[in-house]
Amino acid sequence: MSGGARLALFDLDNTLLSGDTDQLWCAFLIEAGILDRATFAAADRDIAERYALGTIGAAEFCAFYASTLAGRTAADWMPLRDRFLAAEIAPRLRAAAHALVAKHRDAGDTVVLTTATNRFLVEPIAALLGIDAIVATELEGIDGVFTGRNAGILNMGEGKRVRMHAWLVEHGLDADSLGGAVFYSDSRNDLPLLRAVGRPVAVDPDDGLRAEALAQGWEILALVR
Repeated sequence: MSGGARLALFDLDNTLLSGDTDQLWCAFLIEAGILDRATFAAADRDIAERYALGTIGAAEFCAFYASTLAGRTAADWMPLRDRFLAAEIAPRLRAAAHALVAKHRDAGDTVVLTTATNRFLVEPIAALLGIDAIVATELEGIDGVFTGRNAGILNMGEGKRVRMHAWLVEHGLDADSLGGAVFYSDSRNDLPLLRAVGRPVAVDPDDGLRAEALAQGWEILALVR
């Protein structure tokens, strides 16, 4: 980064994307007959409700969605992922979201997508948005096959702040860069990283984040959905 450039960090689900990638993926796989409706639909609703309330742990949340990919390689999943991207994701990336990312990219900022969603699902979404840098939850693989488990520090809650610091070190950037960074998020689950940046922005926030944003005087942004 140089000159007036800075870090511009973006959450994905319900921030840039109108919806939640993992929930949409589950619904897509249920409709495709890959996941059992009776087993996964109710569990997915429970996970989503507790995430919205901020009462679910990162390990349980990430493990549930990692399990949907178990037993296949990335190559095996790619045809379904491509269909999912076209049918469920691209239409939910609104013009205002594309414009916000482009504004930072055109300013020369380093644009980073930081999300609890796993890297396999996130990579093509980041490409659609023109974002090159990704910090995401990682999937465990053995001999190229997804095990249905996660690897490393989960990119959720406090883990999102920790992983962002690790990303800065990996790319030769000072940890103090967060002091000049902007971070856009909708969720109370992202409060650790929001509190660490110089400019936190609450995007169509949940009730918990809205209350914190109002108390702290943070910017609240409504993207056209």
